[in-house]
Amino acid sequence: MCGIVGYVGNGNASDFLIDGLRRLEYRGYDSAGIAVYDHGEIKIEKKQGRLVNLENVLKDHPLSGHIGIGHTRWATHGKPSDVNAHPHGDCHNHFVIVHNGIIENYMTLKKDLMAKGHVFKSETDTEIVAHVLEEVDDGDFLSTVQKMLTIIEGSYSLVILDAAHPDTIICTKKNNPLIIGLGKGENFIASDIPAVINHTRDIYILQDEELAIVTKGSVQLLDRDGNPIHKEIQKVTWSAAAAEKGGYPHFMLKEIFEQPKAVHDTVAIHLNKDGSVNFDDLGWTKECFEGITNILITACGTAYHAGLVAKHYIERFVKIPVSVEIASEYRYSKPLTSEHTLCIVVSQSGETIDTLEALKEAKRHGARSLAVTNSIGSSIAREADHVVYTLAGPEIAVASTKAYTTQLVALLLLALYMSQLKNSISADLIQKITEGLKDLPKQIEKVLGEKDHMSDVADRLIKAHDIFYLGRSIDYAIAMEGALKLKEVSYIHAESYAAGELKHGTLALITQETPVIAVATQDNVSSKMYSNIQEVKARGAEVLGIGYDDDEEIGKYTTETVRIPRVDPFIAPILSVIPMQLLAYYTSIKRGNDVDKPRNLAKSVTVE
Repeated sequence: MCGIVGYVGNGNASDFLIDGLRRLEYRGYDSAGIAVYDHGEIKIEKKQGRLVNLENVLKDHPLSGHIGIGHTRWATHGKPSDVNAHPHGDCHNHFVIVHNGIIENYMTLKKDLMAKGHVFKSETDTEIVAHVLEEVDDGDFLSTVQKMLTIIEGSYSLVILDAAHPDTIICTKKNNPLIIGLGKGENFIASDIPAVINHTRDIYILQDEELAIVTKGSVQLLDRDGNPIHKEIQKVTWSAAAAEKGGYPHFMLKEIFEQPKAVHDTVAIHLNKDGSVNFDDLGWTKECFEGITNILITACGTAYHAGLVAKHYIERFVKIPVSVEIASEYRYSKPLTSEHTLCIVVSQSGETIDTLEALKEAKRHGARSLAVTNSIGSSIAREADHVVYTLAGPEIAVASTKAYTTQLVALLLLALYMSQLKNSISADLIQKITEGLKDLPKQIEKVLGEKDHMSDVADRLIKAHDIFYLGRSIDYAIAMEGALKLKEVSYIHAESYAAGELKHGTLALITQETPVIAVATQDNVSSKMYSNIQEVKARGAEVLGIGYDDDEEIGKYTTETVRIPRVDPFIAPILSVIPMQLLAYYTSIKRGNDVDKPRNLAKSVTVE
């Protein structure tokens, strides 16, 4: 979840490092720092807090050089502080590094190194790497790095400077993302593409345990043993403007309004002219499902909520039992997964460490695997047997919006495709839903027209201490996502409940000071939902209902109602979540929060 940048060329390294870190601020961080080879030595400046704090230091103590590395840290080992910020060096700053991930055996290594006279400055696991490099240094930069990699254990993206080689950076990765941008007379390193997009569209995506020796004129790619490897240059197809706000006050609002295009693009690549669904690149046939007795969906956070919706899709259309597991829990649950299991993992970034490890655990038990991700070439995409990509484009705000809705679209289409192969539902039903998906971007635009209404509703929520979200069937999964979105950006405690569970304890919490948001888009349980709304209304709660524009009943029971167009009930979750995204956004900004970078959170969670 931290940001990494590196530069080697003829320009001022500090300029790129600061600009690159600024473009990675969306990842979440508590401190920032850079190291530059400056007049014969590696100099480090780092500062707790926002990047501007570091920039202010550099105004008084500028670093001038043509090679350097930088980092924004999200604390795992050691509290946020100047000392614990990256970069970290050895005893003499001979080797200086930045690191994403966790060094699992750092305590054992630290004891051994201290016994040999090494002096540590920080509380971090990262500093261990610099001291190990110092300890095993044989004068050959590459050989020293290779020795270090045989000693440390854990996950990492590592970018390394060596004072004895002032024209070279060496980097490597394991279970954490790292890319190299290719320029002319200069090259760039980063943990994510936005850091380099203003400088180059040509990148290498490193895979686990690959190394890169980077100078201003060349990039040499090697395997762990030092053997040269060939890698195709990837072309970045989205524009630099796509990573900017585009006139919106915040990335989150921009990304909410990008959902019509993101959904259109994700739908378009999987629909045939006759209304059938196309995932032919998976290479699946009807026979592929003959041995599948159950499907496991595992994910974290918002992606987990997408999985809960997908359970309804798959069980209804494909007729195979589905379990949905939180990835961090699945890993340690002694699962009953087997070769008869299809494991579907969902991750926006494709780098979520718990989801990646859950995928590996499922594969160890013999499961076949498929990843749904927004990130081409990501760790999860490479680990899975098959991949379905969403076309959300870059998502900068920490709170996921367009990535979530495109996950729902991709999972719905995937369920329809599986049912198509199995002949488990009629072609007419498939076509009915796919026709609805074609119209979905226009329907989303209609819902986005409710933004002023949602802004007004937010005025009534900003002083609330607790807010409840209610739903039944698929609407309950959507209520879970709505509650998560509100609490992660507004900092108001919000919880979702299956509406039928109200009488089993939750009603005790309902008061006049407890706003309730009720989602009612599933006609087969609508009468039950109206009864649940009346239960909380009778206890004095104000109720915001989210229902169809032709539903005359819901308005009789709610304090206020937000309308969405009438769509197929399996498409409704993709529409009904959008008012809740807008509500979370406006509630957050009206409370004065940093909506794009909520406290304590990060975009890509690459540590346990």
